[in-house]
Amino acid sequence: MISKLAAQADPQQVTKETFHGKIALDVRDSKEDWAPYSPKKAPEGSPNILFILYDDTGLAAWSPYGGAINMPTMQRLADNGITYSQWHTTALCSPTRSTLLTGRNHHLNGMAAITEAAAGFPGGSGRLPKQAATIGQVLQDNGWSTFWIGKDHNVPEQDVAAGGDRSTWPLQMGFDRYYGFLGGETNQWYPDLTEDNHFVEPPATPEEGYHLSKDLADHALEFLKDQKATNPSKPWYMWYCPGANHAPHQAPEEYIAKYKGKFDGGYDAYRKWVLPRMIAKGIIPKGTEYTNFNPLPPGVSNPGDEVLDWNKLSPDEKKLFSRLAEVYAGFSEYTDAQVGRIIDYLQQTGQLENTVVIYAADNGASGEGSPSGSVNENKFFNGYPDELKENLKYIDKLGSPDTYEHYPTGWAAAFSTPFKMFKRYSEYAGGTCDPLVISWPKGIKAKGEVRDQFHHSTDIVPTILDICGLEMPKVYRGVPQYPLSGVSMRYTFDAAPNTKTQKHIQYFAMLGSRALWKDGWKAVALHAPLTGKGNFDKDEWELYNTDVDRAEVNNLAKKNPDKLKELIKDWNDEAAKNLVLPLDDRTAVEQLGIERPSSEAPRDLYKYYPGTSAVPEGVAVNVRGRSYKILADVDIKDANASGVLFAHGSRFGGHTLFIKDKKLNYVYNFLGIAPEQKFTSNVAITPGKHVLGMEFTREKAGPNGESLGKMKLYIDGKEVASGPMRTQSGKFTLAGDGLCVGFDSGDSVSKEYKTPGTFKGGEIIGVGISVGKVEYSDLNNEAKRALGRD
Repeated sequence: MISKLAAQADPQQVTKETFHGKIALDVRDSKEDWAPYSPKKAPEGSPNILFILYDDTGLAAWSPYGGAINMPTMQRLADNGITYSQWHTTALCSPTRSTLLTGRNHHLNGMAAITEAAAGFPGGSGRLPKQAATIGQVLQDNGWSTFWIGKDHNVPEQDVAAGGDRSTWPLQMGFDRYYGFLGGETNQWYPDLTEDNHFVEPPATPEEGYHLSKDLADHALEFLKDQKATNPSKPWYMWYCPGANHAPHQAPEEYIAKYKGKFDGGYDAYRKWVLPRMIAKGIIPKGTEYTNFNPLPPGVSNPGDEVLDWNKLSPDEKKLFSRLAEVYAGFSEYTDAQVGRIIDYLQQTGQLENTVVIYAADNGASGEGSPSGSVNENKFFNGYPDELKENLKYIDKLGSPDTYEHYPTGWAAAFSTPFKMFKRYSEYAGGTCDPLVISWPKGIKAKGEVRDQFHHSTDIVPTILDICGLEMPKVYRGVPQYPLSGVSMRYTFDAAPNTKTQKHIQYFAMLGSRALWKDGWKAVALHAPLTGKGNFDKDEWELYNTDVDRAEVNNLAKKNPDKLKELIKDWNDEAAKNLVLPLDDRTAVEQLGIERPSSEAPRDLYKYYPGTSAVPEGVAVNVRGRSYKILADVDIKDANASGVLFAHGSRFGGHTLFIKDKKLNYVYNFLGIAPEQKFTSNVAITPGKHVLGMEFTREKAGPNGESLGKMKLYIDGKEVASGPMRTQSGKFTLAGDGLCVGFDSGDSVSKEYKTPGTFKGGEIIGVGISVGKVEYSDLNNEAKRALGRD
């Protein structure tokens, strides 16, 4: 159509405005604007790039670094490439992943914290800006096939929705194909999955041998094989992000069994065992000292991040804590074995020689399991304490679909040896210093060597561009771009191990914690994240020379006050340049519970219908901390009708309304703590049109912020069951297990039925959830009228 118009038009008259401002075209400037589209081809011999990014892994966990967790695939790559000892991240997943996508500092990417904690300020919007083009977009535009497998966590929470804005989903960020999960974590047995631009259900069940780590490797191989079948001359880039080692730690029993007894000595013994091994491998300098497990002073530290004294634990506690570490280790090795399948394929097809393989982790070991560990990590995000007695009930089921587990803070500290603290703490290396191995047989002569240069996650994109002979555009799709924050690491490939780093300065800031590294010196502000204490102007600062004190043991603030003053000023300057302020240390419950702008305004009454995919929690009705009512309009056609009417969440936190044995049931599963809060009608449901529902009236807050009140169950407005009930103050899940009508996706909320628990024997007209002040009787009458409209 456009070509026909152009042929008829006077070239002196055809302008951009002729086509209503929608086409960037001016015939008078250049006839080339009308030339057929011809895609760019990457230069012959351009390398493939496989970037494997784990989650939540400290420097002392994995075998290539001296750790106890066997990682044969990573070791194979390390033996054929370079291992980095001072590669740093932002201390949290969404922010680090954004730097690995764009090469800009995380606040320039709008990622001050995870997307679920977006605060609305420019540096914490939770939305990647158009001023930061991605490595996927640049490589795609220059002739690379681009694939993304696994975790994303750079999509705004409100956009993880079937009808939402997809502008920040992987396919719109420069990737040809995507298969994985958009949120921060997911159940490894019942994952929340997206393929390309739509949600999908897992292809199998745990009983059929399903695990997400294997599924991701299967899809990675599928993508690569399909590409080579049709476009074998094109190089490719694959960002491969498994769920490991983020909670929930879940793995096949045979891999967990490999570590039986390996951690029985405890986390203090592990630290003393692993440091000499790290020194022997050249990862840590000789003479490096141990740091305290609880280094922050009482007025600063967060009790939820305390490390308990192993020698004072009971035998049951030691048994539980050791088992939790075994599951983590098995999860990690199992996932490495799946990565090995991809490496084997590349070698068998002759692609490995010219493939740059980057193998890394996005932040330090996670301390989100509390001092006592957890069989349900979601307790952390709800601010609810773990109890040893409750956790011990699951000791023989750890790692299975029955738990959503996380090890205690002691293991986070041990796996971060020799550094202080762990994930979320950006001031100390325990939160930021992470494993990184790079292998490229064709382009790296060094084999099995260690590099000590200080680098950061912002340096990966510049390195990839350097390898590929490309530059980040100064203007992309009409938008002036932020300059790259990082520098290329390619010089380290052939440099001597002790060559001076080409990195000059790097700020750190996360959830209220902060630091600055500059030319071997590091200034550290004493502040624990997520405490809500504020008063940042009163923070005490420490000073370390990391060139000679890698573990940050000897505070030189009093000996060198001028250097400290210089670095504090530099931190403030970097904060101003990178949109870091304001600092925010509010608690996890406060940050995750904020009502955020959405394309759909909050309302008092939400209506849902059968035949739709699960509605993610970020856009579903919010019943947290309030009274609410659920009503289902149902036409029962079979006396034995059964199944789920409504469900939201999972066995680890959620609620569900369902019919079983002709009775109406409502279960509120409070953080997976047994027994389930179950209410069953005292009368049977007969065939015909009914309004089935429940009402929770909040009366007060409990000791941990939970809501306490009374629940009533109704059939056609008549009360058929009642009793006291408590509800969660925080979310059911960080991601996945969304709101469903007529079935229960993922893991079932209640043990009273098995997923998907599809409703049979009748028709669900719709389900309404009210969080307003409308009386239940009025809603019931409205529902009856709706049923009568046919």
